Amino acid sequence: MTDEEILVKYRDPSSRNYAFNLLVRKYQQKIYWHIRKMVIDHDDADDLVQETFIKVWNSLEQFRGDSQLYTWVYRIATNECLNFLNKKRRRFFLPIGDVEGELMEKLESNAAYVTSGSEPSGEEVQMKLQKALLKLPDKQRLVFNMKYFDDMKYEEISEITGTSVGALKASYHLAVKKIEDFITKTDTTD
Repeated sequence: MTDEEILVKYRDPSSRNYAFNLLVRKYQQKIYWHIRKMVIDHDDADDLVQETFIKVWNSLEQFRGDSQLYTWVYRIATNECLNFLNKKRRRFFLPIGDVEGELMEKLESNAAYVTSGSEPSGEEVQMKLQKALLKLPDKQRLVFNMKYFDDMKYEEISEITGTSVGALKASYHLAVKKIEDFITKTDTTD
């Protein structure tokens, strides 16, 4: 079902709950992985997905259609992620490095990290990429995730983040360079 069809059903009070359930089913998994890549922890991601859809439910009547529905939902999820990470820093008075360290620990405890011979396994390569991503500032990591993993167009990311396409391109290329540098540096120290 298209977003437009879901919105039509949502605007009809008799099918509002059904339409919202369709919306959740359509975007829940994508939103979960979008959030999970930022916060790493499954429980935190689940909580943030729930908060995202509560905000969507509370605000859907005011959705004007100025953007696509999915970019609007992604924007809410993105803001939930960034707010969560900022609250975590403020709550524990943690500098960025300490939150990064906490996320790194969660990443390592969640990973099935297997070493096999001299060739790096897929898990090892994935782990290096994830560690490199955690070194990036939150917004840069967000842009990289949306472009690289979610294969979004810069225009869509711009709608979601409220950032110009030019700034997003610069941010993405800077993130790629930092990731390459991190992986190259860890490859030479292994």
